[in-house]
Amino acid sequence: MSTVAEPETGATWATTAPPATATVPAVTLTATTTEVGAGSAPAVPATAYRRATAVPLPTVRTVAGYRRAVEAARRSGATLGVVPTMGALHAGHRSLIERAAADCDVVVVTIFVNPTQFGEAADLASYPRTPITDLEVAARSGASFAFVPAVTEMYPDGLCTVPLPAATTALGRRLEGRSRPGHFDGVATVVPRLLAPAGRCRAYFGEKDFQQLALVRLVVGELGLPVDVVGCDTVRDPDGLALSSRNVRLSARERQAALVLSHALAAGARSLSSGAVDASAVEAAMAGVVAGEPSVELDYAVLVRADTLEAVDRLDSTSLPLRLLVAATVGGVRLIDNLDPRRPLPDELSGPDPGRS
Repeated sequence: MSTVAEPETGATWATTAPPATATVPAVTLTATTTEVGAGSAPAVPATAYRRATAVPLPTVRTVAGYRRAVEAARRSGATLGVVPTMGALHAGHRSLIERAAADCDVVVVTIFVNPTQFGEAADLASYPRTPITDLEVAARSGASFAFVPAVTEMYPDGLCTVPLPAATTALGRRLEGRSRPGHFDGVATVVPRLLAPAGRCRAYFGEKDFQQLALVRLVVGELGLPVDVVGCDTVRDPDGLALSSRNVRLSARERQAALVLSHALAAGARSLSSGAVDASAVEAAMAGVVAGEPSVELDYAVLVRADTLEAVDRLDSTSLPLRLLVAATVGGVRLIDNLDPRRPLPDELSGPDPGRS
């Protein structure tokens, strides 16, 4: 196995892929992670090689350094995948990075807690931050390097959102946007700033934040960014709870109560499959499950068009793309979940109907 040296730091990269049975060594990280944003462009390793190396994950902290790194990768003929995150990485994020690593030669994970998508200062302050662990998770999952900018790097002119096109604004005012005013303005502002420096790439988002995924696709199309937005399946714990960075704020009792969200989605899917022809009946089935857990405060439980997130009335057409969406507050923590009712239930939700027990 030969190696090449990174010009900035002297770190070395393996230049032949490890055997399929190779053990990925532990990645030891410190608070002073390798910086590859300054000076000449670094030699960015292929993703498969990053998985087999035991060096800190290179970290870019400037937009200029980010752009230089991806341009260097592209000159070598590498394909690029980007996984935007707000840190606090869990198994759901790992699945996104691993999917990107399977599809692309070079994978960059962005880690940025975006202030403009938080409506309340307390929510921003309480959002979990695990920077060192995040870099270790990203490295072991297949990332080539991380883009970890400061707030001033992403908002050099101060914390403000850009005016959004009408279609994006309309989508961002529904559901989560109604309950969290300004949230999607922040998302639609920051995502282009994370993706535009990468140029042509694939960007990986989880379907758990389904409205966000729909909005990102709309923004990317309206801005003409050369980005293929890839939606990836929601990752769940064995009991069905959708993985979220916010779950760590739940007590054991609250976490148990939070299972009504996924149970409600399963009930809605069963209602639809059993012949419901009105969206109101499906939504009532979901709301009824949540009502059985008095400690959970329901915001919405709806059946919408999957392509526009607009309400549906009659369910006459079997070709209409549908999505079940639910949001609720559990112990002061806002949680969301969703499900495609026309696909088989995930294994974690396919057991006996909890609402009938």
